[in-house]
Amino acid sequence: MAGNMLANYVQVYVMLPLDVVSVDNKFEKGDEIRAQLKKLTEAGVDGVMIDVWWGLVEGKGPKAYDWSAYKQVFDLVHEAGLKLQAIMSFHQCGGNVGDVVNIPIPQWVRDVGATDPDIFYTNRGGTRNIEYLTLGVDDQPLFHGRTAVQMYADYMASFRENMKKFLDAGTIVDIEVGLGPAGEMRYPSYPQSQGWVFPGIGEFICYDKYLEADFKAAAAKAGHPEWELPDDAGEYNDTPEKTQFFKDNGTYLTEKGKFFLSWYSNKLIKHGDKILDEANKVFLGCRVQLAIKISGIHWWYRVPNHAAELTAGYYNLDDRDGYRTIARMLTRHHASMNFTCAEMRDSEQSEEAKSAPEELVQQVLSAGWREGLHVACENALGRYDATAYNTILRNARPKGINKNGPPEHKLFGFTYLRLSNELLEGQNYATFQTFVEKMHANLGHDPSVDPVAPLERSKPEMPIEMILKAAQPKLEPFPFDKNTDLPVKDHTDVGDEVLVAPSTR
Repeated sequence: MAGNMLANYVQVYVMLPLDVVSVDNKFEKGDEIRAQLKKLTEAGVDGVMIDVWWGLVEGKGPKAYDWSAYKQVFDLVHEAGLKLQAIMSFHQCGGNVGDVVNIPIPQWVRDVGATDPDIFYTNRGGTRNIEYLTLGVDDQPLFHGRTAVQMYADYMASFRENMKKFLDAGTIVDIEVGLGPAGEMRYPSYPQSQGWVFPGIGEFICYDKYLEADFKAAAAKAGHPEWELPDDAGEYNDTPEKTQFFKDNGTYLTEKGKFFLSWYSNKLIKHGDKILDEANKVFLGCRVQLAIKISGIHWWYRVPNHAAELTAGYYNLDDRDGYRTIARMLTRHHASMNFTCAEMRDSEQSEEAKSAPEELVQQVLSAGWREGLHVACENALGRYDATAYNTILRNARPKGINKNGPPEHKLFGFTYLRLSNELLEGQNYATFQTFVEKMHANLGHDPSVDPVAPLERSKPEMPIEMILKAAQPKLEPFPFDKNTDLPVKDHTDVGDEVLVAPSTR
């Protein structure tokens, strides 16, 4: 029976603080982190996740890598007997929800932008975003003779070489490859640093000269040299109906609009495909899983235009699955998909945002499972209440426990955002411990669950037409129960009322 129940076990990871390594690439919090890791181990968690910042490690100059601070952190994680998910963080920390520290991308990379600002993502008004290099320079050798993709590949190769001890020991089990702002595979369409406020639709971000030239060439090849990038899609904080592009029967439904949206979203898929291919070569044979993160853009999900998803690069409509295409691309690299907002309930959202996080989570998880992927999740906002934990538990096993073997669907893992003293104190810690136990199907911590096989080489490149076949027909998501069958009890002192944190993203 215990063996059958073990098939219901969902691993739980906790994300380490953004500034666990300081802005000058030093590890100065040894005693504090050691004590926190001990409490996580006592709570039964399986491991931790950490951002490995490009801006810190290669900050001094091209190929001048300094991994010493991260080695010290990894030693502590290894000592604690925890597993490790390492994020290849090729983006800036700062300018997004929850960013408490500022770690830009390397200065010598930004210096290239002083003479060629088009290396950065650019909106229609010409404002540059320095969080992440535009995917337009993926193959442009502008960085001391290297392309952006080559810089990312070299960084990962140096990581593998320097972290061999932890890879061989089975400490590092997951390499999440950053593919955009906040480490997510998307365009920086809703930057708080440029005045975006929830629930603005965001903007298309493809007006650097490299992406513009790419679009013009694609339009000419399609027999429409006269087509330009959209000029009718509004600004960051507009609502869809204020724009010609997203309003009812707007540009997004025309031949020209569909061509643009396909080009925009396909560029993102190819960007992910290209970098994952490099990651796969680097980590070939290691006992790690490759992963990417997809952003949970739940606002404007309930309107036909899905405007906020479209501007971020997810071509998802009521009759088109913009996530299953990404999932299909991932199958070629044996990669998993990490999705966010697993803790959110529709009832917590404001009506004006036309938000539907529960339906979005169901759609994305179903897309991943249909393509045969391992699917993992995170919460989007720090929450300590039973409502949030029970929502995560429901999403982790949508049809509950199966006492006779694996449930029909379950998450491969869940990462809690994020480690803090607040999480580890008093009632918050007690509730979190219970949550971990329930994710483990009440079996206690078991390090033998879901061992990671050596990474195999990516399959041959998949033509984009083959990937796009996954978009239609858009199938109904798999059924999810309304509530989990293993709930965490609420320990708030307000009668039956549930405490809910305010929620934007």
